Parts: sequence; C-alpha cells; structure tokens
Amino acid sequence: MDRSYEVLASDRGAPIKMWTRGVKVEDGARAQLRKTAEMPFIFRHLAVMPDVHVGIGSTVGSVIPTKNAIIPAAVGVDIGCGMMAARTTLTAKDLPDTLAPLRSAIEAAVPHGRTAGRDQRDKGSWQNPPKAVEDVWAGMRPGFEAIVEKHPAIAKSNNLSHLGTLGTGNHFIEVCLDEADRVWFMLHSGSRGVGNRIGSYFIGLAKKDMTRWFINLPDEDLAYFPEGTDHFDDYVAAVEWAQAFAAANRTVMMANTLAAARLTLPVPFEATAEAVDCHHNYVAREYHFGESIFITRKGAVRAAKGTMGIIPGSMGVRSYIVRGLGNPESFCSCSHGAGRVMSRTAARKAISLEEHQAALAHVECRKDEAVLDETPAAYKPIDDVMAAQKDLVEVVHTLRQVVCVKG
Repeated sequence: MDRSYEVLASDRGAPIKMWTRGVKVEDGARAQLRKTAEMPFIFRHLAVMPDVHVGIGSTVGSVIPTKNAIIPAAVGVDIGCGMMAARTTLTAKDLPDTLAPLRSAIEAAVPHGRTAGRDQRDKGSWQNPPKAVEDVWAGMRPGFEAIVEKHPAIAKSNNLSHLGTLGTGNHFIEVCLDEADRVWFMLHSGSRGVGNRIGSYFIGLAKKDMTRWFINLPDEDLAYFPEGTDHFDDYVAAVEWAQAFAAANRTVMMANTLAAARLTLPVPFEATAEAVDCHHNYVAREYHFGESIFITRKGAVRAAKGTMGIIPGSMGVRSYIVRGLGNPESFCSCSHGAGRVMSRTAARKAISLEEHQAALAHVECRKDEAVLDETPAAYKPIDDVMAAQKDLVEVVHTLRQVVCVKG
C-alpha cells in the first residue's frame, strides 16, 4: 500500500515524515525541520502537516514528540491558541440582507485589535471588565498567583484585561454557512498577553539553562527543559494554566458573540446543536507507540479517532469541521489551517488592495490596507492542504464565511 507521507532525509537526526504531497514547502522550513530532528530526545520521528511554514525555533505545522524534555519555543508564545465553533438553529434565510449591523455588534461585544502607545488605552483589552469576565478570572486567579509566587516577573502581564478578547493578526471571529446553509459562529484566539508573557519568560529561562550547562544547539530557540530539572515542572504547570486560560478566553468570546447576535438578528436561536473546541499550539502528555511521551503541536490539531477538530482557511476561503481518523504515524494529528505561503511583508508587497478587495467581495469584513497581510492569496490553497491529509481526517462540514471580524 502506498504511504501517504514522504520522508525528508535528516542525516544526523530522527526521520521526518511529511504529509505535504501537492503542497509547496519552502526550503527554510525543511532546514528548520532538520534542526529540530537533531535534538537527542525526539521520539521516533517528526510529523509534518501540509500547512507547514517557517516559525520561530521550530516549524509551524509540525508535531514534535519528545521523551523527558520539552522545547518551550516549540510551544511558542501564543500558548493554547486554537479554534472554537458552534452550530446554531439559524439558517441562511434567517439572516438579514445586510450583515454590516451583525458585524458591528460583534465588534462592539468583543475587544479586538490593538492600540499601541504609552498614553493610549489599548482598544483590544477591557478597560472595565464585565462581571461575567471577572467571575471567570476569579476561578483562574489562584493558579496564576501560584505561578507568580515562584516567578514574579510574570505578574506584569495582561491577564484579566485580555480575558475574552480577540487580539490581532490571524485571529478572527466569523459567521459561516455550512453545506446545508446552517449558520455557524467560529473564532480563533489563544492566551493573549498573559500567555505571551509566560511563553517568552520560560523561553528565556531555557536559553539561560543551555548556557549554564554548556549545551550547544543547532538553533538557540531549540533550548529545552529536561524532565527533573529546576524549571521543568514550573514550565509544565505554567503552560497548562495558559492553555486553560486560552480555552476560557474562547468560551467567553463565543458567549459574548452569541449574545450580540441575539440582540441584532430578528430570529431567536439556540447554539447547542453542535460545538467544537480545539487547541493548535500546545503541549500535552500522550500515549503513542506504547510509551508515555510529550507531544508538542506547533500549529497542528489533535486528530485521534473520532475527535472533532477545525481546519480554517483564510479570511475569504472555506473552512472545515473534521473528524480525526487516528493515524498513528502522525501521532494522531492534522493541520491547523491552510498555512502561510507568503510572509506578512511579502504579502503587502505582492498583493494590491484591489486584488484583496476582490477576493473578499462575498464577505462582510474589513477590506482596508491594515489587513492586507491576511489576504487569501497569502495562504496555501486549502483544497491542496486537505487533499494532502485525507488519511488524517474526514470532512464533516464545509463552512463558507459571510462575516469576518479581525483586529
């Protein structure tokens, strides 16, 4: 039987199995994968998803199995970033002809974007968090205080003020229609400022440890914590807390998005018919090939047999609700999206504003120069990405956007 993955040669490291047939892979990503494969604690092989592209330290779209060590930069600084989607009882005919008021209502209900400047209030954070947000934070505060007690530098971070907020870049909130014209709400965000602070802080600690122990690395961003050392347990506790914060962040945003929609749309609806929530930047202890190991998914989704996941396209291209097939060779994983084919800078140079606007003519969304780096052409064709991983997931629903909110 013809295998669905290709193997990238790695002279000094573990094998690299790539689900990238029919998908462009940049040379820089291949070089970066080889460096990660050289780490002595890689378990069996790396698994590479079709949305692969260069990241910081480790490659986005890679699944990194490790024994007795974790690379904090592989987890990244947007710890627990992921997706949430909810199907409603609405159908396309229940939506008004003009969707601008719905988009405006969502934008008003969920802080998004960022205002830079020492004397400016950040529009992407809460100035006075609502009681519902404070109540969620009350449950998370003890865990945060336990982390800060050991690592006081993490205290200065946006935590409560970012709980239930979207952020910038490729984070979004969308209203979508599926193949039966049923209405879905979908969003993408992570652990925001507090996760960034935790990630950055521990990445710095890992680099200091490498220097202290005279360990030479193929890339300094591959600095790691060996199990049993001073910082390993602290990092695991902090990253698990940040992943919980990310999940709570999405839950709060979804609740506020649905509440805004109920006040705006003329038809009452429920949103309990079907829901999916999944991380795609995280680390977890899992059981594979008969052993307990750590799995870092840096831009990848858990796709164990029967597990539901979300694979979004770009802001103008369809997305997918999928069910995992439990392929053991991928460590039960799939892609987390389409994957960038252009850097943000390259996209701004290559794509005109007119081309960007034409690609988004069917979506109620921002079409200005500030979001040009998120234009559909900056991403790999989602059809190619899905074809390359047909043995990892099966498609359950196909979604097309009608509203997209970005920061």
